[in-house]
Order: sequence, then C-alpha cells, then structure tokens
Amino acid sequence: MTKQGKNFTLLDIGPFEKLGERDSKGSGGKYFVGKDLGLTGCEVSLNRLPAGKAAPFVHAHKKNEELYIILGGNGTFFVDGNEFPVQEGSLVRVAPAGERAWKAGDADLYFICIQAQAGSLTQATSEDGMRLLTRASWMESLSAEK
Repeated sequence: MTKQGKNFTLLDIGPFEKLGERDSKGSGGKYFVGKDLGLTGCEVSLNRLPAGKAAPFVHAHKKNEELYIILGGNGTFFVDGNEFPVQEGSLVRVAPAGERAWKAGDADLYFICIQAQAGSLTQATSEDGMRLLTRASWMESLSAEK
C-alpha cells in the first residue's frame, strides 16, 4: 500500500519475514525503498538474510557511508578484516572505503541499511528541528490529562 500527500509518502510493505517476496534486486531478501518513497537525501534497504546464509561478496562505496541497524536475529559482520558479532540492537557505521560483508547466525538476520553521502550532514535534529503549534488528534486528550 502506498499513500502520498504534499509532504509525505507512506509505503507499507508488510512483515519483514516476507521481504523475499518484495525483493528489488533479486537477492532474496533485500528491498530498496528510496525510489518508492521518493527519498532525496539517502537510500534505505530493508534486509532479511536467512539463518546460515552470507553476503556473496565484500563491497565498499565511492561516496556513501552506511549505517546498519540490526532489528532481529544474529550474525557476524566483516569490516576491513575485522569480524565481530551483531544481534538485535547492534548498530554498525561503515565509512565509504570500509570493506564490508555479513553473515547470518543461527537465526534469520533482519536489518535496515541507510546510505548517505559521507560528510553531507550539516546539522543534526537539535539544530534543524522546529517546534510548531500544530496539534495531532491525540494531543488534545494529552493536554486535558495534565
């Protein structure tokens, strides 16, 4: 399901267990969402790697750093010859030149990978965010509770 408004796109792809059915690159569990969402500042992939399976190659990037957010399962990450365990709650940032690969452990490995050009972040949320007077429907009941 996709829904669009002036300033948003909603894409519902269903459970992560079914990522292989939405595979955008033919790898059996990787779904790039950038094009479908109209992303302009980063690329995002949703990933499911079956237990015991591994990335078939080591890769690096020319410009993009990557942030891997492990949502479930466990496995091993490889970066520049270093191998280390990952599990739900692990976060791995890899610089563009970092040589990377991963392998699922005894459970399917679920992760999100966010790619953005290294050095392109000029301000973080505290400098970029603006508090507005607009209210969401649930905020009225929260105000009445105080």
